[in-house]
Amino acid sequence: MRLARFSAVSDKALVVALLLMPVLLSAAPLTTNTSATPPAVKVAGAPKNIIFMIGDGMGPAYLTAYRFMQTDPGNTDIQTTIFDDLWLGMASTTPDDDTLVTDSAASATALATGVKSFNGAISVDSNHMPIGTMLQLAKRQGKATGVVASSQVNHATPAAFLAHNNSRRNMNAIADMYLDYQIQGKPVADIIFGGGREHFIREDRNLVAEFSAKGYQYADNWRDVSKLTRKPALALLAPAGLPSALNNPHPAPLATLAEQALKLLTPAEKGFVLMIEGSLIDWCGHDNDIACAMAEMHDFAKAVAVAKAYVDAHPDTLLIITADHETGGLSLGANNVYQWLPAVVRGVSATSRAIADELNAVSTETEALQRWQALTGIVITEQEQQQLLAERNKTQAELRKVVNELISRYSYTGWTTGGHTAADVPVLAYGMGKTQFSGFMDNTDIAKRLLQFIQQTPQ
Repeated sequence: MRLARFSAVSDKALVVALLLMPVLLSAAPLTTNTSATPPAVKVAGAPKNIIFMIGDGMGPAYLTAYRFMQTDPGNTDIQTTIFDDLWLGMASTTPDDDTLVTDSAASATALATGVKSFNGAISVDSNHMPIGTMLQLAKRQGKATGVVASSQVNHATPAAFLAHNNSRRNMNAIADMYLDYQIQGKPVADIIFGGGREHFIREDRNLVAEFSAKGYQYADNWRDVSKLTRKPALALLAPAGLPSALNNPHPAPLATLAEQALKLLTPAEKGFVLMIEGSLIDWCGHDNDIACAMAEMHDFAKAVAVAKAYVDAHPDTLLIITADHETGGLSLGANNVYQWLPAVVRGVSATSRAIADELNAVSTETEALQRWQALTGIVITEQEQQQLLAERNKTQAELRKVVNELISRYSYTGWTTGGHTAADVPVLAYGMGKTQFSGFMDNTDIAKRLLQFIQQTPQ
C-alpha cells in the first residue's frame, strides 16, 4: 500500500484528466485503471434493476443495537429486524494507503468503481486519474440512474458515484460536475434527491436553473416531492444535510425519497441503478449520540423495507446493502458492566445537538434541568447536574459532549472514537443475484460484481 496526498497533483493536471475522461471511460467502461478492471464474466441471472443502499458508518454493532431497540420490552425473545433477515456476509473497508481506516470518500470510491483510493478521493485513483463509476457505466448502457441521500447530494458518498475530484471538500466543484459531465448530452443522474441546496444555488452559479433548462423537474420542499411526475428530477430539501430523523418533522424522510425515486425510475426500458445513502447514521456516530444513531437506523430500515417491497413486486431487481465504514467504535456494554439498556435510549426524544440548544435557550438552571428531564427521561445525580449546568452558555459542542456522555453512561453505551474505525461492515442482499454477495469480501468486490451485472444490460 502507498500513502497518497491531496497535493500530489495540481488542479491543472486534474482538469486535463477530466477532459480526457470521456475517451478513457469509453475505452474502459469499468475503470481508467485497466489493470484493476474485473473480467467481463457472464453472470447468470443478471438483474435488470439494482438498488444499492449504503448505511454510512453502519458497523455491525449498529445492527445489533437496532435489533435490541426494536424488540418489544415485554417480550423475552429477541426479535429479528429487516437487516437480520437480509444479512449475508461481511466486507473489509481499507483505503489505498497505510492507515487501514477509511474515510467516506475513499470507501465510496471503492464501492462505486471497484478500485481503492486515498482518503478524500472522489473517484480518482491514487495517481489522481478519474475512474469510471457504475452510474456512468449504467448511463452508457442506456439505464436510468439516480442518487438519494439524507446528507448533501454532493457529499462524499453520492459524489463518488457521479463525479471526480481530488478532494471531497471541493463541494461546489462536485456539484458543478453533476451538470457539466454529461453522457450522450445528458447529466449522469436522472434522479438527485437529498440536501445541499446551498451548493446548487450560489452567487457564482445557479445550477438549479441550469438543471431546469435541461428538463429536470425541481422540488425544494417535502410537499412538492410528491408532485414530481417524471424523470429527470431534482429535489434539494435543505441548505445542507436533512434534519436528523429524531428531529425531522417529516416522517420517514429517506423512505419517502426512496419510494418516489423508484416510482420515477421504474418506466426505464433497460432498467435502472439507484444508490440510496442513509448518510446521517455516520453523523450521529461522530457525535457519539446513540439515540440519534438509532433514529437514523430506523429511518434507514424503513427505506430498506420500501426497497425490499419493490423487489418483491419486481423480481428482476437486486437489492444490495452495506456500509462504507464503521463510525465511533460503538459497543453495547461499557465501563466493565455486563449490560446494555435500550430502554434508556428509547426515552431520549431529541439529538444531543437539539438538547444542547434547548438547555442553552432557557434562562434559569431550574428550567434547564426540567428540559433535560423532559427530553431524556434520565434522572441524574446532583454532581452530574452541576457537570451539565457548568457547560451551559459555552459552545454547543462542549455541552453536547456532556449530554452524550450522560446518555451513554446511563445506557452503558461505549464509544472508542469520534472518528471512523477499521472494523468490517455487514453485507446484505435480496432478490436476483443475491448469492453473489454471501460470505466475506472486500468492498471493491461488491462494486466489481455490480459492474459485471450492469455490463450485461441488453443492447
